[in-house]
Amino acid sequence: MSRRRQIYEGKAKILYEGPEPGTLIQYFKDDATAFNAEKRGTINGKGVINNRISEYVFTRLGHIGIPTHFIRRLNMREQLVRQVEIIPIEVVVRNIAAGSISKRLGIPEGEPLPHTLIEYYYKDDALGDPMIAEEHIACFNWAGPEEMQDIASMAIRINDFMSGMFAAIDIRLVDFKLEFGRIWDQDNYPRVILADEISPDGCRLWDMKTGEKLDKDRFRRDLGGEEEAYQEVARRLGLLNGDDSGPGEVFDLSAHRGRLRTGPKPKK
Repeated sequence: MSRRRQIYEGKAKILYEGPEPGTLIQYFKDDATAFNAEKRGTINGKGVINNRISEYVFTRLGHIGIPTHFIRRLNMREQLVRQVEIIPIEVVVRNIAAGSISKRLGIPEGEPLPHTLIEYYYKDDALGDPMIAEEHIACFNWAGPEEMQDIASMAIRINDFMSGMFAAIDIRLVDFKLEFGRIWDQDNYPRVILADEISPDGCRLWDMKTGEKLDKDRFRRDLGGEEEAYQEVARRLGLLNGDDSGPGEVFDLSAHRGRLRTGPKPKK
């Protein structure tokens, strides 16, 4: 596919104009960041794995009626998505104490929460993505009351589905981040849909038997083995060659090892 005009570059992805109006091409990078990009690095092959995992999860969510921006995967690192107006809120869904909530509230990491907790953060790198309340969202009109109801409802449904999906492969879904965007229907009425990605970059995933971390915390905490952890999640989902336990297309990781190691970046 010929390279198109770049629209936006973030920490882990690049967006290009799509082949048709209202579409974008989402390119997954190998770049890894943590602590509001204070720590930077590379996880070899991360973009390829995240592209495939996110495609799988978004497709499964679409099957249960969650509207998403995902259209189809184009190649190893790119997918075609609907263009949306991103709502400037990161939605964090927590099932078990870990990360910032343990630091803020002194809850031991690994302690199950009394019930699923939804937190909101304002998307602004310069401000460090500060935690906000629904009152802030309403005050500054970042999202309307009906939109927030839709977001909260979808977040709970996504959590229920993904918790079961990962539990079936002996992975505990500790917490995860979601982003949503607006599209407009034929009557010019805004509708909220799931956007961005769902992958080990934005989920805490622990092995149920060993407690081993299978997500970006391995990079954050200098644990090593990041590439192997991401691959393990894909393997258990049945997305890597040699494991046909899961539905859908599998890809041969070894056949692309050279490209995975070098992690080519697109021309700007």
